[in-house]
Amino acid sequence: MRPASYTAVDLNPAGINFCRQRHNVPGLHFVRGNAEQLPFADESFDAVINVEASHCYAHCPRFFAEVARMLCSGGHFLYTDLRSSERVADWEAAIADAPLRLISREVINEQVVRGLGHNSQRLLDQFGRRLPNIGFLHGIARDFVGGPGSRSYDDLVSGQLTYQLFCFTKD
Repeated sequence: MRPASYTAVDLNPAGINFCRQRHNVPGLHFVRGNAEQLPFADESFDAVINVEASHCYAHCPRFFAEVARMLCSGGHFLYTDLRSSERVADWEAAIADAPLRLISREVINEQVVRGLGHNSQRLLDQFGRRLPNIGFLHGIARDFVGGPGSRSYDDLVSGQLTYQLFCFTKD
C-alpha cells in the first residue's frame, strides 16, 4: 500500500537502538513509548499494527483506547496476540468494550502450530547464536518457539492457549 511513513514503538530503548541499526528503511522511525500512554497526537495514524505484545500490558483496555485515540476516522487496527485459557474471558471483555468496530476475528492456533513445526529449528538455532550462554534463557526460547513437546506448541494444540487475529476500524 506504499505508506508514506512507518512508526515503530517500543518501551525498551535497547530494542529501539537495535532496530535502528538493523532496519534501515526509508520513512521508518522508531519511538520509545508505552502502549498505554502513547506519545502521538489524536487521529495521527491511518493504521496501527500490534503483534504479540498486548498480553504483556498491565491494562489492555487502556491500550485499545489509545489505539482508538490515535487512529484517523476510517483507520484500521490490525492485531494479533495470544492468551491462556484462564485469561480469555478478560481479553474478550476488553475487546467487546474497545472503542473500535470489530471487522473480523479468527482463531489461528492451527496456522501458528504449523509455523512452529516448520520454523522451530531455525528459530532455536538463531536463539542459540544470539542469546548469552545462560541456560534459563535457552529454556525460555525452547518453550516459546519449539516444535512438538515445547510448552507453547503443546498448549496451542491442547487449547490451553488461544492465538487470535483481529481487524478493527474506527468509524
